[in-house]
Amino acid sequence: FYNTRFWDLTLNAMWRPQGDSALFMVSLLVLTLTAHALLILLWPTRLLMRIATSVLFVIAASSSHFSNEYGAIMNKDMMRNVLQTDVAEAGALMNAETVLHVAVLGLIPALLVWKVRLPKIRWKTQLFQRAMFLAIASMLCVAGLFASSAEYATFLRAHKPVRFTLSPAAASVSMVGVLSAGTTKSANQTLLNPAGASIRTAEITAKPLVLFLVVGETARTQNFQLAGYSRPTNPELSQIPNLTFFSKATACGTSTAISVPCLFSHLRRDDFKVDEAGRYANLLDALSQAGLDVEWRDNNSGCKGVCARVASVDYTAAANPALCTEDNCYDEVMLTDLPAKLQALTRDTVIVFHMKGSHGPSYFERYPLSFEKFAPACRSNQLQECAPQEIVNVYDNTIAYTDYVLEKQIRLLREASDRVDGMLMYVSDHGESLGENGIYLHGMPYSFAPAGQKEVPLLMWMSDGFVARTQIQPDCLRAEANTSVSHDNFYHTALGAAGVRNQVYNRTLDLISGCRRGHGGE
Repeated sequence: FYNTRFWDLTLNAMWRPQGDSALFMVSLLVLTLTAHALLILLWPTRLLMRIATSVLFVIAASSSHFSNEYGAIMNKDMMRNVLQTDVAEAGALMNAETVLHVAVLGLIPALLVWKVRLPKIRWKTQLFQRAMFLAIASMLCVAGLFASSAEYATFLRAHKPVRFTLSPAAASVSMVGVLSAGTTKSANQTLLNPAGASIRTAEITAKPLVLFLVVGETARTQNFQLAGYSRPTNPELSQIPNLTFFSKATACGTSTAISVPCLFSHLRRDDFKVDEAGRYANLLDALSQAGLDVEWRDNNSGCKGVCARVASVDYTAAANPALCTEDNCYDEVMLTDLPAKLQALTRDTVIVFHMKGSHGPSYFERYPLSFEKFAPACRSNQLQECAPQEIVNVYDNTIAYTDYVLEKQIRLLREASDRVDGMLMYVSDHGESLGENGIYLHGMPYSFAPAGQKEVPLLMWMSDGFVARTQIQPDCLRAEANTSVSHDNFYHTALGAAGVRNQVYNRTLDLISGCRRGHGGE
């Protein structure tokens, strides 16, 4: 009842009408039963066993629901997302089916556990019984592993994500791994700064420099008109002549909890470890150290530690009836005070905008109803109840609203060009699956994630004043727009745009460096 997806994926991957395949399936059943028994039998007392069993029922019900309905994988990355989510984000996943599933298969069994009467036996007898069971089960598991070694080698190597749909073992083990890593990290709070001193290399000018670094949410390249998508999802941005869109950009991860810290790290994706990210100074630290004013504006689920040492403003519960509902604020809310702020700026400034973007499954809550240009749109967080085209429609509406917000940010910078030299760089944290191959949302292990979860939009806009002061050749930059780029470029491009250098700055990863006059761009 709790592992229909696990067995469905396993049968599709491994079943053949042959004896060795049948033996593998039987041995796998014994192995999974033993693994789950260990989660209970290793507790020393019956009271702790009852508590553990009750908790495991709730975990199993919850994880199985999201695995079955959305194709979620209960690995460490997903558990990290669970720990770092907020009430609004969690609430968006709740619906009647979720509550019923967890109540019937989680809470009710958890309560019934306490009604089970066990015979009173001596603790030595209990210990003997458990040891005998575990010994016999272990022998059966070892025998099965040896007898089906070839099948297990294929299953564990070629089909790794399947094991993370096993409830409640996968979620439980993954959560323990995340918590233990967090405990290790907290033991050493020393902030490491491999970048050394960050200094300004750009000349001081009369007009302040203003960088808008916009971090999108759950936007995927294939639904952007600028990338060749057949639908007009970018009606505003497509009309801006001096905008550069990088059509082959990839994300550092498939979840916000990984991608955002990685995006602002000096480390490349292959070297980045999210459990250690909080120990290192990041891009915002470098910009602040170099003397720029840095501000983080958030309309999502927090900065994941990135903005810990700079000014931050939370817009998720802003008092703005025009742009906020009871549970959600539209991304435009972060722009309401920008004209006044740009008018008053006297120092070089970096403002980061963390958008709500296209976060699902409640896509319909990410934009005002007036932006529902693609219809009929799925207006439910139970995506399985909507037709595939309705899901695409509602998702495309979120992209069109993001297009509107980005154009407005660019317009505000352009209107303030007599006072500031502005640049905007936008990139999404990760992509999204919209039901292709039965997979929804995001968070799949990177090695096995579909392209839709890894391929993200990245674009830049520069004012005439910014182009003049930095000696950038826009035509050169646009000529590079079809090259493969990634989140690895973000740190170095932002430093380059701000005229900041440190020991880890890598000119080859700075997307604008090669297009400066006198720096290989002529």
